Amino acid sequence: MDGGMDIDAAALDEAKAHDAPLPEYLVNTYTWAYLTPASLFLLDNPLVLTAILWGNLPRLVRVACAEVTPGQRILQAANVYGHLSAELAEAVGADGRLEVVDIAPIQVEHCRRKLEKFPQARVRRADAANPGGGLYDVVFCFFLLHEIPDDKKRAVVDGLLGAVRPGGKIVFVDYHAAAPWHPLRGLMRLVFRTLEPYAFGLIEGEIEDFATAPGTFTWRKETFFGGLYQKVVAIRPDDPQHQGI
Repeated sequence: MDGGMDIDAAALDEAKAHDAPLPEYLVNTYTWAYLTPASLFLLDNPLVLTAILWGNLPRLVRVACAEVTPGQRILQAANVYGHLSAELAEAVGADGRLEVVDIAPIQVEHCRRKLEKFPQARVRRADAANPGGGLYDVVFCFFLLHEIPDDKKRAVVDGLLGAVRPGGKIVFVDYHAAAPWHPLRGLMRLVFRTLEPYAFGLIEGEIEDFATAPGTFTWRKETFFGGLYQKVVAIRPDDPQHQGI
């Protein structure tokens, strides 16, 4: 598919999503974090995010971007506070392509402003469960799954796996169950219970368990900071007999 056809398809996908209502779980649970101008001002700050992630934001962004090769076509599912999008745009380079999708119009406009200086980047409105835009070399899902209900986790994981081209991969970075000895284990469970009610479905299982057909991908996983964070990479075989989800 050439660049013009990619752009036309993405524009059609965005037009379909333009008037879609926001998910009820997002409005009821996360208006304070994602749907007000004040949240953009207060939370989209690398210092704040680094503190929230116990100093691990730079490391987690770095291990995510390590999966990118210049010139690739990549998708980021949902706008991410901080500098991930800019780092991905830098990593893919002028000959590559970064597309960011988000379901919330306020996040779409905010991300567009953040990526103004990167002509290789485009931001559009879409649901991560149905991102559109064709197939990508690398798909990123960065701290999204812990914020959505389990049935939505399944839809998002399947939708994003379906956006990976043969030979491509998807990179999940998110919370994970901390080791029993971790000094923050109890505190983080309290945080999840009060602020992140959908996190337990993620930390009490495996990301690949949310896929309808996990065996069509090769999975690898590593954890960080005493197990509190994880990076899971699913690689789609470059094999015509395995066409993904």
